[in-house]
Amino acid sequence: MRLVTFTQDDGIERAGALIDNDQVVVDLQAAHRQVQGGESAALSSVLKLVEGGEQALELARTLLRKSPTASVIARNEVRLRAPIQPPPQMRDCSCFELHLRQAFAAARRARALRTEDPEATLKAMNTRADERVIETFNRQPIYYKCNRFAVIGADDEFLWPAFSKALDFELEFGCYIGKKGKDISRDNARDHIVGFTIFNDMSARDAQAAEMPGMLGPAKSKDFDTANIMGPCLVTADELGDPYDLNMVARVNGEEWGRGNTRDMRWRFEDVIAHISRSETLYPGEFLGSGTVGNGCGLEQLRYLKPGDRVELEVDGIACCAPRWAMRSRFERLTD
Repeated sequence: MRLVTFTQDDGIERAGALIDNDQVVVDLQAAHRQVQGGESAALSSVLKLVEGGEQALELARTLLRKSPTASVIARNEVRLRAPIQPPPQMRDCSCFELHLRQAFAAARRARALRTEDPEATLKAMNTRADERVIETFNRQPIYYKCNRFAVIGADDEFLWPAFSKALDFELEFGCYIGKKGKDISRDNARDHIVGFTIFNDMSARDAQAAEMPGMLGPAKSKDFDTANIMGPCLVTADELGDPYDLNMVARVNGEEWGRGNTRDMRWRFEDVIAHISRSETLYPGEFLGSGTVGNGCGLEQLRYLKPGDRVELEVDGIACCAPRWAMRSRFERLTD
C-alpha cells in the first residue's frame, strides 16, 4: 500500500492511500463507512493504522480492493501532508560513507577558497578530525534526533530560515517502525519495519559550519520550521520489495544534481534498529532516516539553493517529494 495523510478544503487530516499510478486517493475512513458501516478508530490516521498492526493494515487492504466510488478523490484535489505528521520520534542516521567523505572534502575546499592561496591552504589542512568521524562511522551506526515538529509534506510550503544564506537539500529515504520492540536483534529487525518514505533533510550549511566545532552534532543548522520534508507516501514494506537496490535521484529546477543507490548503505536499517534498540524501546510510527546518499546534496558540489528553486527527490518505488517554496519578503531581503 501507498499510505498518505491528506487534507481538503476543510483542513481536516485524513488517512488515505494512493492508487492508479498515484493519480487517485482513497479516503480509507469514507470507504469503511460505505463498505462496513460506521467508522473505525484504526483508520483515523496513518499513525493509528501503524499502531493497529497487521490487523489494521489488512483492513485497509480490503477497503482498497473495493474502493467504493464515493471514497475516491483525484490527487490534484487534495493536499498531501507527511505520511505521519508529526512522527512520535525521529532519528537521522549516517549510512552512506561516500557522502561523509565528499562533504568533508567540499567543506575543506570551501574554507580554502577564502584564503589567498587556496591550493596551498588545502594541501596544508589537517584531515585527522574528519578521519576520526569516518572511523567512528565504520565502527558503529551514528545518528542524531531531529525536530519532529518541523516535519512537513510534499504539498506543504517550505519556509527559508531567516538566519541562513547557504541552504541545501539532502536526498535520503527512511523507514517507519511498525511494532514496539526493545533489544531487537538484527535478524528480527526487518519484522519491525512497516514501510518507507523519502526524506529531504534541509540544512543551513552556514549555520552548520559555525556550530559543528562544538562537537554536539547539528542543531540550528537543521532545527527550523519546515526543515524535515517527508513523503509523498508511506510505502509498506511488502509493496516496496528489496529496499537495498533503489535508485535515488535529486533534481533542482529539472536539472539532475546527483544520484546514488541504496545498495551503497554501509549500515542498513536492520543494523540501525539493532543498535538504537539496545536497552531502549522503539514504538510504532517512529522514523529512521538513512542519511544522505553520496552525491545527494549541493554541499558536495559547493552549490546551494536560490530563491524560487524547485527541489525534486526520487527514490525507486516511492516517487518524488517536491515541496512548494514560500516566497516571503524576509527571504528576498536576505538574499539581495
